[in-house]
Amino acid sequence: MVSALQDPETALRCIAERAFLRRLEGGCSVPVAVSTAVMDSQLYLTGAVYSLDGSDSLKETMQACVQYPQEEEEGPNDDTQHVGVTVLGASRRALDAAERLGTELAELLLSQGANEILTVARQLNDAR
Repeated sequence: MVSALQDPETALRCIAERAFLRRLEGGCSVPVAVSTAVMDSQLYLTGAVYSLDGSDSLKETMQACVQYPQEEEEGPNDDTQHVGVTVLGASRRALDAAERLGTELAELLLSQGANEILTVARQLNDAR
């Protein structure tokens, strides 16, 4: 009954954002930001990491194509989960692309020093 409420575009955006946050171990206690947009079959993901005082920050945007035809696949599509999200009406290639986008953007920020910023933020939060 609730499958009529599902929007594949929103689900793809959610998958990319959650994959980004999972890779950075982001949550309520670390200054991590993420946003998405879908335009012309492209999923754009912008992610950022900030120091608690705002003096250090990293921000990048990446994109991935998410327009793939719904393939004929063995078994139902709704049994595949991506970062805890089950999606109907989107191809597995699109779902994989969204999750990969989130992880790759997080990896890019980590390569630029995000881990150091987040480690200090976690330490300062723990000390409070």
